[in-house]
Amino acid sequence: MMKRLRIFIILSLFLLFMTGCSSSAVTTDDPTGEVAAPTEEETAQVVEATTVTGTLEVHYIDVGQADAILVEQGDHAMLIDAGNNADTDLVTSYLPGQGIASLDVLVGTHPHEDHIGSLDAVINQFDIGEIYMPELTATTQTFEDVITAITNKGMSISSPTVGTQFNLGEAVCTILGPLGSEGDDANTYSIVIKVEYGNNSFLFTGDAETVNESAMIAAGEDLSADVLKVGHHGSSSSSSQAFVDAVNPTYAIISVGPAPNEYGHPTSATLDRLYSNAIQVFRTDLQGTIIATSDGQTISFNVTPIEQANSPPGDSTDTASTETVTSAASTTATEQTVTADQSTVVADNSETVYITETGSKYHAAGCQYLSNSCIAISKADANSQGFTPCSKCNP
Repeated sequence: MMKRLRIFIILSLFLLFMTGCSSSAVTTDDPTGEVAAPTEEETAQVVEATTVTGTLEVHYIDVGQADAILVEQGDHAMLIDAGNNADTDLVTSYLPGQGIASLDVLVGTHPHEDHIGSLDAVINQFDIGEIYMPELTATTQTFEDVITAITNKGMSISSPTVGTQFNLGEAVCTILGPLGSEGDDANTYSIVIKVEYGNNSFLFTGDAETVNESAMIAAGEDLSADVLKVGHHGSSSSSSQAFVDAVNPTYAIISVGPAPNEYGHPTSATLDRLYSNAIQVFRTDLQGTIIATSDGQTISFNVTPIEQANSPPGDSTDTASTETVTSAASTTATEQTVTADQSTVVADNSETVYITETGSKYHAAGCQYLSNSCIAISKADANSQGFTPCSKCNP
């Protein structure tokens, strides 16, 4: 008797379940019995906000007129750029100070010394998972040192492909650039990465210029972010109004050397644009290392935003830092070659020489190859930035 009762109960529950499924899955006014497609309202109701555990920390390390950004999520870490050569001790000691023994990802946004100067030391001293650098070489000792470090470690370089995604713990990282690269302008090859953590997002732009900003907008990329690392240290050649509108950040971080500086960064035009869009601005030259912490919903900082009245622009020069670069496909370290004699060091470094905004040589005063836009610079600085002597005037 009990056995038959159990069977009856099971059959009843089964029939009740089947009836409930039918009524919820099939529309009563559709004679075909097909399942109706959900409406937009129904779809919206089932989309849940992204949930994460723990926190994401972004450290905009104060490396003067340079970039070095540490991104941490749980036990995972990514370093975007590594400052100048002179920042080696600072960068390599900062990472262990944050408990970092290895990096999942290391990014050299482009081969200028103020972005890859200490990259070789980081590669030599830490375990690295993946190395991203653009398909661009530079005829500088700094770049050669990076390639040597990669080669000695038996690693290779991953070239950035727009649209590529990878995880950093619970954070999702998307490569958005370079797009719109131009000739030998290394800044336009800058790797652009968006990091999303829960409902918060961060955009890292290297020294990307307005041409890159326009290309990303034209490609329809989702550039929106809560926090923007301002391009090219606040140069007037970046942070166009269209780009600021597309990103629509709440916060902006400028990694820059003390004002006034030889490059004129950040410019008053860039600062005015940020403040006029009600963006809260932070600066490493005025506040030191800036740390942003996200729980996936809200973002907090270790310092307070700078009021516009307390945010002085740089010198009016606004000249771009340049190094000699060569556009070349270079997906592995062994495929990239740089010869030591291409980074010529001249004994007399106290002499003043002249460079142009787009050239790769330095010249003596009066050289026929100098344009009206010539820039005075010491021979030491010219050599350190990768310029080589003009063969005609032989400065």
